[in-house]
Amino acid sequence: MKRFIYPGVLILLFAVFLTLQPGPGVSAAPGHEASFGIGVKTYIADNQIKAIDIAPYLENGRAYIPVRFLASALGIPDQGITWDEAARSVTIAGEDKLLKLTLESNILLVDSRTILMDAVPRLKEGRVMLPTRWVAEALGYAVTWDEGSQTVRIAPPGSREPAGAGSLPNVGSYENLKSLLAGTLQHSPELYGRAGAEVDNGIMVTQEALRKSISANDSAPAPAAGGTAESMKSKADYSKTNLQVEGVDEADIVKTDGTYIYQVNRERLIIARAYPAEEMKVVSTLDYGNQGFSPQEIYVDEKHLIVIGQTSAPVAKRMDSISMIYPPYWNRDTVKAIIYDIGDKSNVRQVRELELSGSYISSRKIGKSFYLVANKNIYYYPGQEIDEPRPLYRDTAVQDGFTAIDYPDIRCFPDFVEPNYLIVAGLNLDRPEQKASVSSYLGSGQNVYASPENLYIALTNYRYRIMADEAKILSGPRSPASLINTSIYRFKLKDGSLTYSGKGEVPGSILNQFSMDEYNNYFRIATTQGESWRTDEFTSRNNLYILDSDLKLAGKIEGIAPGERIYSVRFTGDRAYMVTFKNVDPFFVLDLSDPQQPEILGALKIPGYSDYLHPYDENHVIGFGKDTVEVGAKGGMGDNGSMAFYLGLKMALFDVSDVKNPVEMFRENIGDRGTDSELLRNHKALLFSKEKNLLAFPVTVMETGKSGGTTASPFPEYGQFTFQGAYVYSLDLNKGFVLKGRITHLTEEDYLKAGNYWYDSEKDIERILYINENLYTLSKMMIKANRMESLQEAGSLVLR
Repeated sequence: MKRFIYPGVLILLFAVFLTLQPGPGVSAAPGHEASFGIGVKTYIADNQIKAIDIAPYLENGRAYIPVRFLASALGIPDQGITWDEAARSVTIAGEDKLLKLTLESNILLVDSRTILMDAVPRLKEGRVMLPTRWVAEALGYAVTWDEGSQTVRIAPPGSREPAGAGSLPNVGSYENLKSLLAGTLQHSPELYGRAGAEVDNGIMVTQEALRKSISANDSAPAPAAGGTAESMKSKADYSKTNLQVEGVDEADIVKTDGTYIYQVNRERLIIARAYPAEEMKVVSTLDYGNQGFSPQEIYVDEKHLIVIGQTSAPVAKRMDSISMIYPPYWNRDTVKAIIYDIGDKSNVRQVRELELSGSYISSRKIGKSFYLVANKNIYYYPGQEIDEPRPLYRDTAVQDGFTAIDYPDIRCFPDFVEPNYLIVAGLNLDRPEQKASVSSYLGSGQNVYASPENLYIALTNYRYRIMADEAKILSGPRSPASLINTSIYRFKLKDGSLTYSGKGEVPGSILNQFSMDEYNNYFRIATTQGESWRTDEFTSRNNLYILDSDLKLAGKIEGIAPGERIYSVRFTGDRAYMVTFKNVDPFFVLDLSDPQQPEILGALKIPGYSDYLHPYDENHVIGFGKDTVEVGAKGGMGDNGSMAFYLGLKMALFDVSDVKNPVEMFRENIGDRGTDSELLRNHKALLFSKEKNLLAFPVTVMETGKSGGTTASPFPEYGQFTFQGAYVYSLDLNKGFVLKGRITHLTEEDYLKAGNYWYDSEKDIERILYINENLYTLSKMMIKANRMESLQEAGSLVLR
């Protein structure tokens, strides 16, 4: 049989791991399928995921894969592989064929035929590695390569890759689960990202802070999406939660229906009649203090209140896992959604509970459909059994007890590296008797974005490719280079049910939910690749990718702002806005009208950076972030001997009418170094209404009264605490930001006691909303109403 090698085509060669024991030839069952990822210690065989103890790797453009796993995946057991120590050769008995290969020889014997290969078998870490494209094809299989995911697929000729839920493999069994988890423990800590903290030009960014910003900001925008929200089929004129996607509600700690305010307050849920302001009173309190339930966020509509929170309860350990160093119990953490009928606000009635094992990631509510996402850690220790190895859920519409999802029904994200279950659930509020849709996936979820039709879960993968000189690859020094990719898993949403519908993958990692967007059947995503502190080929670069309806690459812009990283992104229709930062803030305007050929239209470089971008209208964007100053001299830190330090909070209004020349029309600075607002991490803290010329958010202000550094140091000093509360602005295109006033719940005595610093207090204002003519500020201690125009106090309600 003649073989043709076309120029430019990557010829994939697999390596074969050998079990060093002789055995008789065994025929392989035909019709198997398998896929292996480079650098990934799992593989898929006949739609079941399995562990592999030697990760596939590339050498000179050839892919090497351990053969015991290849043989097993193709139906050849260990007995079908024979090792001849004297000849240093391996024999593989397949269906109707006998293959023989020898170390360091390019001769492949297939029965009586001799085939010359373009690679030779190797010995690596005491194992025999064989160039296996030749082996797979000799056994009658076709081999294909996916460059984007660095994945090799072996299947019968002419077969198609499965689509939909069937394209995700299942866990299969408890023993297989333990094998998979054992593989994750072999990953080095670097696979989970850099430990500790990085100092990026004077801005300290811890991994915990990044995770908090991720979890606080989970969902793509419609240009009209804002912190506004006029109207909800009611005569009252009131604000709604600031949403990323119009029509896709997000849970928050405060909601209003135009008459009542619903607030998560310590371990309680308070329902207060808020309008009229002069007659405010609490009408109901749901106290969870003695129930082991900690409320976190809520949804409200005309009929229902949904309270989402965490529970933790001790559970007895499996008897076979008890040892002297482990206590005989462990805590079962669950996320619970309690659904209430609020037809009578003074007599709220519970109608249903949906509970998932694990911790809360995010949720969405689209009309009467409610979706909940949780992440469950799997605590596995080698040599011990797993406590509660399967994910659990409880739906009181069906039964009061927990139901375990069985192993064949647990799907797996093939590139998972963390021992977690992702659990997604949905239900229809108008069908209380209908069972919830619940499914589970081995692998964690980190960011959630939802459109009205689809829910996307992004998972960042840390994969290491070994690059080495050909002559030293088996025994010489290795140079690992991190490859960070983001996998996107899509779920179709319909009437409270979720169905897995596809996967995509792009290079780099994302910042938060605003890095993702769906528009006109295309999925857009912005990523950062590399490290901003590096100056070699692995320095940071920023990218924007557009994926088609099959989540395949349609268009891209790569290499934006080398040496910087993304601080904020906003998609609005055919445009995207991106802010990167290192010493200055480049504000980029991107044209996405042609998904196959996106392009940068213009850029503006100014001091500072924006953590959050919010549309004002189709030609103007508001940025919220920090001002910065460059400090240093030649020979010091930074690219030009300088280092950027953040100062106070900064707002900017950008004019993008001329897309090639964006302009900072207006800017406003608040406080000095140390000034902070939850808005910089959580878009739900913003109240904005273009129609009412209103912008407000909570802020903690620190002021120095000085400019520049101190006499002892050239670096900017931290300010002293001067204010906590709401800043209320008017904003238009003629005057820009005009401060109308400030509202606080702190007394003069509180300010006197504060000293130089201020920490979380139950009097800290957390949210601002409006109902008709009144502006309401909410802390855990008080609801205060002020007239929207004059800010004159109209009433207050102390919450005890």
